[in-house]
Amino acid sequence: MHPEKLGTRIRTYRENQELSRADLAQRADLDEAFVAALEEDNIAPSLGPLIRLARALGVRLGTFMDDDACQDICVTRKADRQNTASIHTASVSPTRNAKGKGLVFHSLGAGKTDRHMEPFYIEIHPNENGMAEGEEPLSSHEGEEFIAVLSGKVLFVHGKDRYVLEEGDSIYFNSIVPHYVGSGGDETATIHAVLYLPC
Repeated sequence: MHPEKLGTRIRTYRENQELSRADLAQRADLDEAFVAALEEDNIAPSLGPLIRLARALGVRLGTFMDDDACQDICVTRKADRQNTASIHTASVSPTRNAKGKGLVFHSLGAGKTDRHMEPFYIEIHPNENGMAEGEEPLSSHEGEEFIAVLSGKVLFVHGKDRYVLEEGDSIYFNSIVPHYVGSGGDETATIHAVLYLPC
């Protein structure tokens, strides 16, 4: 799925369940204007709101990125990954609009319909918004996450704690605690991230 199809796919799931935008927004505890902007591809949300929307629609997070079903084993080749489904997100709260690249998510489990984890290859682009320390928008959701840094520097905020992770570093954390993942340097960083979302 190309990034521009994200809003279309969410709208299709909503309409198939005969939900209005207001209904979906209420279920997901999000602003209706945010849902409208997302469906019209005017914003690029962080994972937090996407997880809320997936739960409100009764689907997996990866459903928004799946194109084709596969067998029990799914192999994602590096060469194919560059052309596979991705979601461009900006690190924003569910009530603020943003455009452009922040984090680019490439699903590594797309098509495995019975999966219990959501693995991603993520490109983290340098902060272009000039956020000062402490201004990072934190988000939270149920479950756990594991992040391993492949290249560059990554800023990780977990509650009141701040870390700069570098190539070879990893972190495993409870994602119910408000957190932020963003650029920790002037160059694009890359990570592998695995999300576990309890049913």
